[in-house]
Order: sequence, then C-alpha cells, then structure tokens
Amino acid sequence: MRIRIALVLSLLSMGAALNAQVPVPHVTDSAAVVRVHVLHDTLPLVSVLVRAGTASSSTQSNGVATLRLPGGAHQLIASRLGFTPETVTVVLRASADTTLTIQLDPQAAGLDDIVVTATRSERRIEDTPLRVEVLAREEIEEKMLMTPGDISMMLNETGGLRVQSTSPSLGGASVRVQGLRGRYTLMLSDGLPLYGGQTGALGLLQIPPMDLAQVEIIKGVASALYGSAALGGVVDLVTRRPSVEGERELLLNQTTRNGTDAVLWSSGQLDAQWGYTLLGSAHRQQRTDVDNDGWTDMPGYERAVLRPRLFWSGENGQSALFTVGTTVEDRRGGTIGARTAPNGAPYAEELDTRRVDLGSVARVPFGSGILSARTSVTGQWHDHQFGSVRERDRHETLFGEISLSTAHGAGTSVFGVAIQHDGYVATDVSRFDYRYTTPALFAQFDLDATSRMSLSASGRLDVHSKYGASFNPRISALIRSGDGWTTRLSIGTGTFAPTPLTEETEATGLTPLRSLGALTVERALGASADVGGTIGAFEMNGTLFASRIRDALAVRVPAGDANALELVNADEPTTTAGADMLLRHRRGNFATTATYTFIRSREEAPDGRTSRTVPLTPRHAAGVTAVWEAEGQGRVGLEFYYTGAQALEDNPFLSESKRYALFGAIAERRVGRARLFVNLENLGDVRLSSYQPFVRPTRGEGGRWTTDAWAPLDGRVINGGVRLEF
Repeated sequence: MRIRIALVLSLLSMGAALNAQVPVPHVTDSAAVVRVHVLHDTLPLVSVLVRAGTASSSTQSNGVATLRLPGGAHQLIASRLGFTPETVTVVLRASADTTLTIQLDPQAAGLDDIVVTATRSERRIEDTPLRVEVLAREEIEEKMLMTPGDISMMLNETGGLRVQSTSPSLGGASVRVQGLRGRYTLMLSDGLPLYGGQTGALGLLQIPPMDLAQVEIIKGVASALYGSAALGGVVDLVTRRPSVEGERELLLNQTTRNGTDAVLWSSGQLDAQWGYTLLGSAHRQQRTDVDNDGWTDMPGYERAVLRPRLFWSGENGQSALFTVGTTVEDRRGGTIGARTAPNGAPYAEELDTRRVDLGSVARVPFGSGILSARTSVTGQWHDHQFGSVRERDRHETLFGEISLSTAHGAGTSVFGVAIQHDGYVATDVSRFDYRYTTPALFAQFDLDATSRMSLSASGRLDVHSKYGASFNPRISALIRSGDGWTTRLSIGTGTFAPTPLTEETEATGLTPLRSLGALTVERALGASADVGGTIGAFEMNGTLFASRIRDALAVRVPAGDANALELVNADEPTTTAGADMLLRHRRGNFATTATYTFIRSREEAPDGRTSRTVPLTPRHAAGVTAVWEAEGQGRVGLEFYYTGAQALEDNPFLSESKRYALFGAIAERRVGRARLFVNLENLGDVRLSSYQPFVRPTRGEGGRWTTDAWAPLDGRVINGGVRLEF
C-alpha cells in the first residue's frame, strides 16, 4: 500500500511542478482591471472560474470575477462544471479598466462535443486522460431497432466487449470486457447501481434502450473510480433528458420467432424548472424449440418495465434527478411439449423476477466547486426452478455518495465518500446468505500540465465488512501530438470481494455448491496504451491492454463428488493480454466502421497443476458495419461479424468451438410521423445445433443438462415494426 500511495503522491507532485513552471506575467502598477460578467441566459452564474494564463478568479453572487492583467492580448477562459467552457480574446491597454460579458450554456453531449461523466470530472471526451468509449444516440437507435427490449446486442457489437451466455436454458448473459469474466463488469444508470452490485445473468436482458442518450464504457480495471465491483470495467447508461417541446414516441416490434415488443417514451417540461421522462414497455417471447430436439432454444418470457424520472434545475446551476423503476418478468425453459430430457423425465427451468429501485442525483454550487450527491436503493426477488429443485432469493443494494469537484488553475480535483450495502438472502440455500457493508474514500486529480499533456490520478480506499481494507490507485496520461493524434497511457489496480454468484452458478443454481471456505479477495493489476487520430476522413484508434488477477475465484468439481461444485482461490494468476482496433470512415451520408479484437487469456486448469485458455474467449473477433443515413428520410445498413475459435469446458462433443460469421441488414424509412423498419439478423442461419447437440447425453458439472452456448441458438430471425411520434 505504501508503494501505491507514493505512486499517486509522486504524480501529484510532478503535476504541481509542471504547473509551477508556467511563466507568470509580471503585473505592474499600470495593469488593467478586467471585470468579467458571466451569465446563463440573463441570470448571473456564481462559482465560474475565469482564468488568463496563471491569473484566475471566481465569480461571486453577482456573477462578476475580477482580474488584474498587464497590457496586451489575453485569452480569457470561463469554465464551470456542468457548462460548456467559453474562450474570448481581449486586448488591454495599460491602466485602462475593461468590462466584458460572457454567456455560458449548459454542457450537452453532441456528436462533435461529447461530455463524459463516468470519470467523475465531466470533461469532453477528447480531453479525458482515461480512455472512455461512448456509444452516441444514433448508434443506440440503430441497435434499438434490432432488439427493442434489451441492450445485449448494442454491447455485444462494441469492440472489446462480448455478451456471453451464462444460463443458456433461460437465455441469461453477462458482458465480458477485454476477456475478463462478466461478474467483474459494473452496470450503472446515471452513475447509480440500480441493477444491483452484481447485475446478474438477466440484467442486460431487462433494460430497454429507448430512454438512453449515450452509453459510456470504461474498459479494464476501474476499482479506483467505483470500487471492487468494477474490477473489469464500467458500463454507465446515461439517460435522455426532457425536451422543452415535449416528445412522445411509441415503438411496436414483431419477430419471426413469435417475439413482441411495445415501448413507450414520453418527456416534457412541467414548468420552468421541472421536467419529466417516462419509459414504459411490455415484452413477450414464445418458447421455441428451433432444432426440434425437445429442448427450449429460445426461452419464453413475459416482461413489463416502468420507469418515470423527474428532473429539476435551479437558477444558479443546481440540478437534481429522481428515478423510480420496476421490472416484472416470468421466464420458462427446459423440455418443451411432450418431449423429455435424455433420462426420460421432463425437466422445467423457470425464473420469476421482481425488481424495484429508487435513485437520486443532485448537484449544487459549493464555494468554487460543485457538490454532488448520489443515492439509490434496489431490491430484487427471484424464484428459480431447476427441475424439482426450487431456489428463492432476495438481493438488496443500498448506495450513497457525496463528492466535491473543484476547478483550480489548470487542474480539477474530486474528493468524496461513499458507502454501499449488498445483501443476499437465499431462502432455500441459506448457507450462502451474506450482508456486506463497504464504506469508501476516494479522490481524483486531473491536471492540464501543458497544452499537449493532461494527467489524471485517482485512488480509492474501500473497507469491506468481511474482507477488510483495500486501496486501489490509477494513473492516466493524455499526450497530444501536433498533428491531432493522441496517446493515452493508464495503469491501475483493482479488487473483487468473493460471492457465491458466478457465471457457473447462474446456470446450475446454488444447491450443488458446497459451503464457502476461507476465500480471499481477488486482486488485479491492469494497464493499457491507446493511440487515436484521423487521416482525412478516416478515424483510427488502437489499444493494447493487459491484466493479471491473483487469487482468482474458480469453480471446481470436488474429488469424489461429481454432482457437487466448490469455489476456491486459484494458486496461479489469470492473465489477459490483447488489442482492439477501430477504423471509422464518414463521407456524406455514408459511415463505415470496422473493429478487430485479439485476446489471449490464460487461467489455472481444474487440475491445479497446469494452465489453460479461459473458456468461451475467442482469440479473434472482427466486425464491419456500413450505414447510409439521410436525416428525415431513413437509413440502410449492412453488418458482418466474425467470431474465432473458443476453448470449451465440460463439453462432451467438442473441446474447441468452430469459427463462424454472422451477416445482417437493416432498413428504416420515415413516412410522416411514422418510421417503418425491418431488420434481418443472422441471414446465414448460424446455429449451435449445426455443429453439435445443445443437450448433453448425461448431466454435466453441477447437474447441467445443456452445454455452453458458444454460438447462437435462435438462428435466422427477422423483425420489423414501426416507430410513431405523436
């Protein structure tokens, strides 16, 4: 820990030294007094930092900041968190006082000026030392037409991310970031853990994308920002804000596999300060046995989602968001019709989910900075049936955080405290009950050291009620070249507190799992190097990444009991290294994007003596999409995705998967207030059953009847519908 603290302190000292080397203008008695009025609309803004070189001042209650500057030309920069910075140039005469006015507008995430919030400092994406990948609204809309009921396809078709099936009988899945297992990925909504500390196998499948403005993705170890749940990365879903004119939109969708979606979105202003948004949706899928083997390939479900939000904005930069949401879903899988499992008996797998959450985000000016508060409460109830075995449980997550962000000279600092409580009550397997409380302290410092270099240092101290204290730092640097190219370097550590909820137990349930022994915290070290820039109309980005996890949690079959499972800390570390690349070209109404990901991931083999490739991690994955879009008319798109061979585990048919490629097409046409769309997915009809049976001849580890779904189960699917604006 001393080494980590020293590392952060040394960076802060280096940043201070770089800042101190900037020459200070010599101010004489003939200096001019500059009074800067900063307004939003016609109202004065307080706590706006106005700086010229190294001279700076903050606006007071009247919205005025005062500086003394020597004669000559000066560039004045006015900035405050939550507003787009404004730069003006003024020429001063010696001893001649000057007054000027600057207007600031609220910061908005546009295509050319995207502001990211996942790094806490709320900076433009091009100014953030830590690489954050952003899916803009136009990309979300395209994927929404493919799967209106969930965000799984949107994430799966993002470079470096892979949505992996964890419980094939019910269609559950988790998102793996840069090859790391799905339990390490933290899902947030506006910075709140509304889906729980661990999202679970169905979290991705229960979030309609209609109300998303953008999605911010931090790849790799991010515990320094968000604690142990973010060891593998962060996916923050940023919601749409109310429209002044008001918006109402209804989407209706039908698939050739008997799936139906209806999603309603509405937003508007209640008065000058209050606005609202409302998302309501209903989804239904009929149970389908695609390959006629007597087993459900597409589980049946009925789901309803309701989420109203209230937004408030004050006259002096205050703002608040209040949200409440509920999800109700019933899923059915297993044997279908009169068919039976290989042992001659019917086998039903069912899961009923009930979730309720409350959350709030508030921001107020405080001195020369912004005070932010986030709170949320989430409760989830599951009733899971594995054949004749019933498992009921309750998850609870309580979260609170207060932070202060301040801008000072060329730097921005964030200091905060947080506390999170995670509880799990397993009614039928009570030996796995837990209640963990984790208070935390965190800090972050961003420094624009020079015009071409920005630095960021962050650190977080978590004190887990069972596994004790852990401190995780992260250091990032952004270096700009003279020709517009940028390089980002980052290194950080992370921790993950063990729970019985893993990808394996999502599929088998907890009944086969032995009581947890003396497990220890998983500890990770991750680093990345990123280079990006443009050549003409081409945008390019490449990332090298690597991570090492010590004491990684592993699921083993204990000796002498083939029907049981146990959790252990592996003696050998899990290592992951690779690269992901992106190439984007825009010309007129055409946009083409190509991605490629290479991952090499190794972990301790079940025998405890050798290593193996991490199962279900393709070494090569690539994708190409081409879209023509005309504003107000429509769009046409084509897509191609390639998935390389994957190592398989406990599969009686194959030890390594086959390579496969998926092709698709989408078209949308506006007709008045309606937009008609059709999507053709997996035109080649690639299915797991084309390569191997889905159902095992005998039960596998933990009593599973099915193999892992390393390829699609549903095959070719066509969906279409209409979006109505009214």
